[in-house]
Amino acid sequence: MRRRRNQEEDAGIDLTPMLDVVFIMLIFFIVTTSFVKESGLDVNRPSASTAKKKERASILVGIAQNGEIWIQKRRVDIRSVRANIERLHAESPEGTVVIQADKLSETGVLVQVMDQVRLAGVESISVAASPGVGE
Repeated sequence: MRRRRNQEEDAGIDLTPMLDVVFIMLIFFIVTTSFVKESGLDVNRPSASTAKKKERASILVGIAQNGEIWIQKRRVDIRSVRANIERLHAESPEGTVVIQADKLSETGVLVQVMDQVRLAGVESISVAASPGVGE
């Protein structure tokens, strides 16, 4: 009787090693996933023959045709650009700021945004452009 009971207990499959492997794979996929950051605005960028792809752009600022400024899918006022950039730059200090200005937007808004970004302590600023022949 005692032997039969011990055999029945040992007949079950231990799932602990399988769960360990699944959790390790889950952690691996979470760590290696890259997230795409967006400004939250579709911009018709100007073309430039010298445009280069910029790696490690961690902060995206969008400027719409009508002068609206977007950061992280939120419309922001020009007075709050500096505070938003300071916060985002503190989260990832090695990243750069890329300004995606619509080609029909006013240059004055672009200059104001660049000034606010510099006042926030970021020196590495790029303006996004589409590769191709300048118009």
